[in-house]
Amino acid sequence: MFQLGCVSRACFKNEILSGLTVALALVPEAVAFAFVAGVEPLVGLYAAFMVGLLAAIFGGRPGMISGATGAMAVVMVSLVAEHSVQYLFAAVVMTGLIQMGAGMLRLGKFIRIVPHPVMLGFVNGLAIVIFLAQLQSFQVASPGGVKEWMSGEPLMIFAGLIALTMFIIYLLPKLTGAFPASLAAIIVVSLLVSVLNLDTVTVGDLASIKGGLPDFHIPSVPFNFETLMIILPYSFILAAIGLIESLLTLSLIDEVTNTRGRGNRECMGQGIANTVTGLFGGMGGCAMIGQSMINVNSGGRQRLSGVAAALFLLTFILVASPLIERIPMAALVGVMFIVVMATFEWSSLRIIGKIPATDAFVLVLVSAVTVFTDLAIAVVVGVIVSALAFAWEHARHINIKSYDDKKGSRVHELNGPLFFGSVKNFLELFNPDEDRGDVIIEFQNSRVADHSAIEAIDNLAERYIKAGKTLHLRHLSDECRVLLKKAGDLVEVNVMEDPHYHVADDQIA
Repeated sequence: MFQLGCVSRACFKNEILSGLTVALALVPEAVAFAFVAGVEPLVGLYAAFMVGLLAAIFGGRPGMISGATGAMAVVMVSLVAEHSVQYLFAAVVMTGLIQMGAGMLRLGKFIRIVPHPVMLGFVNGLAIVIFLAQLQSFQVASPGGVKEWMSGEPLMIFAGLIALTMFIIYLLPKLTGAFPASLAAIIVVSLLVSVLNLDTVTVGDLASIKGGLPDFHIPSVPFNFETLMIILPYSFILAAIGLIESLLTLSLIDEVTNTRGRGNRECMGQGIANTVTGLFGGMGGCAMIGQSMINVNSGGRQRLSGVAAALFLLTFILVASPLIERIPMAALVGVMFIVVMATFEWSSLRIIGKIPATDAFVLVLVSAVTVFTDLAIAVVVGVIVSALAFAWEHARHINIKSYDDKKGSRVHELNGPLFFGSVKNFLELFNPDEDRGDVIIEFQNSRVADHSAIEAIDNLAERYIKAGKTLHLRHLSDECRVLLKKAGDLVEVNVMEDPHYHVADDQIA
């Protein structure tokens, strides 16, 4: 059941003010990502409102902020360019259905397989991406419409306002925690620009954010197989990117707040949000690490802050657009620079020379791939490289301890996992010609993990049969015996006091 999470007046105040801070930061981000995707600014703003509201209500991580994101926008641009924005809305609806399917299949638990070096690379790479995205604000349009870098007095004013914003955010928490520092900085810098009549870039220079309530409409696309084949590849990519970014952000917020979110519920929440958003003319979205960190740092830990941020954003669109459009971009850039500093894992620079070389390589690799491609590819690459490094390392650890038991049988006590990476070393450990007639392989300290291991045991059994020897396998787990069933009469399985292995459960995540 949905609960706002607050029971005291102080909690309500903190959550609402934190939501207001987040909403102010959402405006330029949503507009910028709409431009990236090739759609109207209101399409991005509607997405930020609806995804933010529904993910806050139905998602699995209180305090996490969702909205239109750059990672998804870069995928959308080709669909909009080659077809139309209506195909994008249909793809977003399909994206939500896929994400809800992932939630019902309880796939959220698989975020647990992401290694810590990949997480470090993810947050470092994302911090760099957020930083680089802010540099666009240092460009202004020339009379000819070409973007040029600021210089001279405009640059000094812009940089000075950024520095003032960052200074206020740094200093205010040391004086009082009664008011969110980021919101205070935005208000002070906005008033300063207005009173001194400083000539600097504002939110209104990006685009007008004035609009009405989003209207419900079925995407205007042909309902046929051809349309499905057009949108389905985009929908799968968008669903994967959205879930990976959301679940990794969930894990990060878990770590920061020392609490635990619910991965499968977050999959469902993101799916509901995107399905509804596509039906109301929004570009879809997912969790936003920058805005989530702003929210958490401002004191927002409950669902109320996410709901408040979405409702404030809708208020800006409906009635407060002239006021919001006057906010200096420098103030919002300063807030995001603070987010960059808080997001980047500075400790990773200190430990990079002390951790295993493969972990250090994965950390740097994921950071680089995040910057130069996108988050989803970076995480997949990091997990694959980590898995291969793990397999290579553990393939070298398999060994046997040989002795004769009281019955005169030769016992080979196997240590280490038997899987695709270790089968070659496993086969090299045995010499059927030198062993006596009755041979036992003891698996109490090992595990048969995959089909490659089964084939290796079959091959070994055939070698012993050709040598006129009898091979027994002992102390196998239940799962191992199921895998070994295909070996048939080639082996004899004698199970005694077997260890029990179970697949990871996800009852509460």
